[in-house]
Amino acid sequence: MLIARDRQKLTYSKVIGQGRIVKSRLEKAIGSKLSKSNTLCTDAWRAFKTYARDKGQEHYPFKSDGKERVKGLYHIQNVNNYHSRVKGWVDRFNGVATKYLDHYLSWFHFLDIIRFRNDSTTVSKMVIDSCLLSTNASYERLRLSAFKL
Repeated sequence: MLIARDRQKLTYSKVIGQGRIVKSRLEKAIGSKLSKSNTLCTDAWRAFKTYARDKGQEHYPFKSDGKERVKGLYHIQNVNNYHSRVKGWVDRFNGVATKYLDHYLSWFHFLDIIRFRNDSTTVSKMVIDSCLLSTNASYERLRLSAFKL
């Protein structure tokens, strides 16, 4: 999963495939969300480096060994913290199917946004909004829906 976060904590999270991260998946996921004025602060994966170079983006890679955590104003601790909280939250479900992981990421993102709001209006809005969604599309996709009892 790819998590992008800015200093105002605006977050983009998406499953971009299994296995190694490749430049084409990065372009598809975040290419339209970046401008030349953005600075990429990433893990040290080679795909991030080549992506930033090809796009002409300023790039600060950080190794996962944790020895170098800050380069001037730049760091990836905000993303690492968010990623750690996502993993801890998903663990409670005892495994999540990859095909549903984007849904869980959206759910967590919603909970993270309303984390500091303790009013009943937010909860009421979530319940009402969830009731407005059609369940027919989900029912049609059920694995056993083709079998009649």
